[in-house]
Amino acid sequence: MKRKQEIRLNFRNDVFERDNHKCLFCDENAIDAHHIVNRNEMPNGGYVKENGISVCEKHHLMCEEYHISGTWVEGYHPTNLYEMIDSSYKKAYLRSKEV
Repeated sequence: MKRKQEIRLNFRNDVFERDNHKCLFCDENAIDAHHIVNRNEMPNGGYVKENGISVCEKHHLMCEEYHISGTWVEGYHPTNLYEMIDSSYKKAYLRSKEV
């Protein structure tokens, strides 16, 4: 397996394991590990569980709104998402520098 694919798979697995493979908004089976802060804004792509949250397809789209338009649905701002996983931009940034 290529290094980048391995990093992505580890990110996904770590996030899903922490969140019990469930969307943290609706308890449905998670299908995506959403990067809370865009990959290009974090060292090494931000592929750390401190920067990821498990979501279903519906809620992934709501989380992505911030990345797409800079606006957000109430409760889906990156700060809200970090709070849901007991993390923060700073924690995610520092952890991303370590990998």
